[in-house]
Amino acid sequence: MDQVLMKMLWKKGDWAAFFGLLANNLTNLLTMISLLIFVVGFPEDMVYGRVVPAFGLAIFIASMAYGWFGYKLAKKTGRSDITALPSGPSAPSIFTVTFLVLIPVFRQTNDATFALQIGLVWCFFEALILVVGSFLGDVLRKVIPRTVLLSCLSGLGLLLLAMNPMLQSFETPIVAFIVLVIIFINWFGKSPIFKKIPTGFLLLIAGTVLAWVFGLQNPEAITAALSTLGFNPPELHITSLFQGIPHALPYLASAIPLGLANYIFDLENIESAHAAGDHYNTRNVMLTNGVASSIGAFTGNPFPVTVYIGHAGWKSIGAGLGYTIASGFAMLIISLFGIGALLLSIIPVVAIVPILVYVGVVTANQVVRETPKIEVPVIFITLFPWIANWALTLANNIFSAAETTASKVGIDLLLSKGVYYNGLNHLGNGAPLSSLIWGSIAIFAILNKPLRAAVFAAIAAVLSLFGIIHAPTVGFAQDALMPFVYAYLMVAALFVYKHFADLRDPANPLQSES
Repeated sequence: MDQVLMKMLWKKGDWAAFFGLLANNLTNLLTMISLLIFVVGFPEDMVYGRVVPAFGLAIFIASMAYGWFGYKLAKKTGRSDITALPSGPSAPSIFTVTFLVLIPVFRQTNDATFALQIGLVWCFFEALILVVGSFLGDVLRKVIPRTVLLSCLSGLGLLLLAMNPMLQSFETPIVAFIVLVIIFINWFGKSPIFKKIPTGFLLLIAGTVLAWVFGLQNPEAITAALSTLGFNPPELHITSLFQGIPHALPYLASAIPLGLANYIFDLENIESAHAAGDHYNTRNVMLTNGVASSIGAFTGNPFPVTVYIGHAGWKSIGAGLGYTIASGFAMLIISLFGIGALLLSIIPVVAIVPILVYVGVVTANQVVRETPKIEVPVIFITLFPWIANWALTLANNIFSAAETTASKVGIDLLLSKGVYYNGLNHLGNGAPLSSLIWGSIAIFAILNKPLRAAVFAAIAAVLSLFGIIHAPTVGFAQDALMPFVYAYLMVAALFVYKHFADLRDPANPLQSES
């Protein structure tokens, strides 16, 4: 048995999975560094000396735990085809913490240390949501149909994981197209090209060579990246964190919707692993994320970690346990020694991001394989909030680049040009939860379980009342959201009527609600 498990620690498919997951984590790391230094205005020594090492430590802890869970699952089942869960920072949290917490506090106080302190409290509060929620995870996975969880995950995979890498690929086709086609041939197809070379290495070599040959990489970037090198071990800041709690209370409202969103992400990704045959314990995984995020906060990282999307994709290329363990270890070393920028100055991101396109497509394809024909419409219903979320983010980034806002441009003017900005705003905000809710309403309507649908509609009304969905900020009984509250209550009432109408109609017997 142990010999079999040892073979699981590194398989041929782990190479490609390792580079893909590492590229995703590196991209988030460099995004975080750029935001903190160039947007927030934090000192470089604070970012590289305090935040980055803690960032890597949190990912390392979660990755090691995930590898251990995979080992235990393999030992329990006697299987050698177990794939470990992928781990990384919560990408939405990077932007949310930056723009809703760090920037306003820093601009108000001009105190980077204090602003970071508030961010650490925010992250710790997020971690507590995961810890508390871990005891309900298995119950919710049983209550919410698999089709809904996987459908929501497909939207996340296509719009948040695969869409931007696909756009990057079309910005640099001279490199990305060859990488994409090799992926199609070797991973989607049945007859691989260059069979003797592991596909992960092949993608890396092909993309890197093409980028350097066509002058897309700058040798001067290597010199600049060398200046970031240096050993920076993480340090504990527990007292500082707890001292910041009273000052952080006004900002914790924004942690609730994102904490719930991260919680849903974890549920969906764990369900994806279950659908692929790897039955991980929900509570253990969520507790791990909560503990790893807490340790990250105690050492200086304000961004929580989560289960990454893509388990089905990594499993499809034959990854085992090693890719997650190696990626976590690599992120720790890169963060401690500041070598992330150096790696990306040599290996272009565009040589690696097509792997994320593959993972996003495989994740979406998983729900198609697992969904009964009658439930297929649910897949598309759950996509709409994610499409709106992506489009809203893109639109707001364009407005920000032009140093304006939608309100300054004029909502009516945008509407006259066919841009339904208010619709984007309402549908896109709170996408993880609204996708889950609308998927649940749709599936219970299809399966004729009206009381369950009524419950989800009532939950949506409450979430709308507090601004947790359909609004950019949390707030009680906002004028713009009250129509949503009333609408969801009417939907709930309609389903309750349907329940009693079915009881009275012998031609339409009510389906079992069990």
